[in-house]
Amino acid sequence: MKRFCFAVLLALASGALFAQAYPTKPVQLMVAYPAGGSTDIAARIVASIAEKELGQSIVVVNKGGAGGQVGWTEMSRVKPDGYYIGFINLPALNTVILDPDRKAAFNIDAFVPVINQVLDPGIIWVKGDSPYKNLKDLLEAAKRNPHKISAATTGILSDDHLAILMMEEAAPGTFFRIVHFEGGAPVMTAVMGGHIEAAFDNVGSVFRRIRTGEVRALAVMDTERSRFLPDVPTMPELGYPSVISSSTRGIAAPKGTPPAVIKRLEQALKKAMDDPEHVKKMEEAGLGLRVMVGEEYAKYYRELHAKAAKYTEWARSRPQK
Repeated sequence: MKRFCFAVLLALASGALFAQAYPTKPVQLMVAYPAGGSTDIAARIVASIAEKELGQSIVVVNKGGAGGQVGWTEMSRVKPDGYYIGFINLPALNTVILDPDRKAAFNIDAFVPVINQVLDPGIIWVKGDSPYKNLKDLLEAAKRNPHKISAATTGILSDDHLAILMMEEAAPGTFFRIVHFEGGAPVMTAVMGGHIEAAFDNVGSVFRRIRTGEVRALAVMDTERSRFLPDVPTMPELGYPSVISSSTRGIAAPKGTPPAVIKRLEQALKKAMDDPEHVKKMEEAGLGLRVMVGEEYAKYYRELHAKAAKYTEWARSRPQK
């Protein structure tokens, strides 16, 4: 018994010393998407500042594939010592877990949310010369012509896909012809080419084209107006308070990472995200900051998972194009 207690105390002491010394070598920050995307851009911005706080290099590694599933699978399997952490994109991560067809090798408990960096609100937009001048015009057309008015998403079970389902639920009798694409670039091509009538997307993807008039924004799916598009009304303003959608991107660690290491990461990353240089660069990239740390982020993570479960099941029951 004494030997057992001594072993436990020794293990605890070793863990505490490890956490106190952390980090003693470079930290890998995984992005589950190819280089050049908005998650990758934001990751490199924060990494370049946070490594000054940690005293070690933070190396961004891209592990794209299967809508993020490849990278998240790898992160769920690495040694939980704080030297391999990664971005989790919500609700993309949630829907990978929730969709049985994806056969995810991880679940919601496989990761410890550390800190959220970006909240990119959803937006409904049309081509600049579209006959739909506002959201009311679009919804009335979709109601008069169920399953005829095409609406694009950036992928099956993406936040954009779930947002369309929320919209249909909030406006009874409204049904879009949902068309899925692989990412934002083909969505833009299809809408600008006149092949698709509307798109459900994120502010960061289209705000520059809205400013030039190429694209017309109908509504932002957030409780507050976007500082990038202050003239665009929110869904609550238009009478649809339940249609709130966004893509959030934050950093998590594998389950089992020592609490002291998590705390060290929280502190360093929070300080980096509050740094004026970080704020300025994110603003220039059109990426909205929404810093959530520790318990606040963990609560958001689980609440969003519960919300995504409802719409994931609904989405899977509908025929896909």
